[in-house]
Amino acid sequence: MTKPLPASVDDTVTLLESGDYVPDRSLSTALFLALRLARPLFLEGEAGVGKTEIAKVLAATLGRRLVRLQCYEGLDVASAVYEWDYPRQMLEIRMAEAAGQSDRDEIASDIFSERFLLRRPLLQALEPDIEGAPILLIDELDRTDEPFEAFLLEVLSDYQITVPEIGTVKAETPPITVITSNRTREIHDALKRRCFYHWVDYPDAHRERQIIAVRAPGAPAELSAQVVAFVQKLRQDRDLFKAPGVAETLDWVQALSELDAIELDPRTIDDTLGTLLKYQDDIERIKGEPAARLLADIRAEQAAHA
Repeated sequence: MTKPLPASVDDTVTLLESGDYVPDRSLSTALFLALRLARPLFLEGEAGVGKTEIAKVLAATLGRRLVRLQCYEGLDVASAVYEWDYPRQMLEIRMAEAAGQSDRDEIASDIFSERFLLRRPLLQALEPDIEGAPILLIDELDRTDEPFEAFLLEVLSDYQITVPEIGTVKAETPPITVITSNRTREIHDALKRRCFYHWVDYPDAHRERQIIAVRAPGAPAELSAQVVAFVQKLRQDRDLFKAPGVAETLDWVQALSELDAIELDPRTIDDTLGTLLKYQDDIERIKGEPAARLLADIRAEQAAHA
């Protein structure tokens, strides 16, 4: 069932929390303004901090259809916008020829009609929907190249796409657009100017514990506190190739819970680091003595605050 858009920043916080997303105030404000003023929301941040999840939660909590365009190097119009169903077109041509139809213009107008059009995510997002404008997620835009980014500028300006054989398709109501980037390259200023921007940072310890409480409610409190403290310290290590995101924190605490761990110990940390760190060099850097020292520091800090 479609729900109305939030009427305030507080309502936006409540909306996200109802979808088990724990937002900070600045993110909720940026999202509220983007919804209120019908502007795309551009989210940058490290991988695994919850950018993509925002669009998923919006779709679930607002009762809207989620249209996801997963970006990658070499993404083109045929994959992102539309293409023609060539096998069906060829079959239609042969059937027309077998039936004695020889008017080429008539055959062309038939095969280049909407029933042979394969709609890809961007075109799908412009179509009317009884449930309201869909959520358009353009995920990891930084993986595409500049020509596609330039094409996207036109789409976001007027929310319309021209199919030469058919005409212009324009959204009756613009989709709620969320664009994400892991910042592997800079996105052009012209596209950013069309959006409201927000940097999604790693959460502080308090909010990360809240996230675990919501997403992994069965995890022991002591274990959750130690996991968050350990991850927070890892993120301060600038020599790591990839610091763990919130997604990895949740993976780790869930894995530890499956092993019936109630608190961290050096052996368990070494055995499960692969659920937290995704590069062998990082694992080798942390496992063993460095992990044991980090855990000892955490225990000392917890004892001092007890």
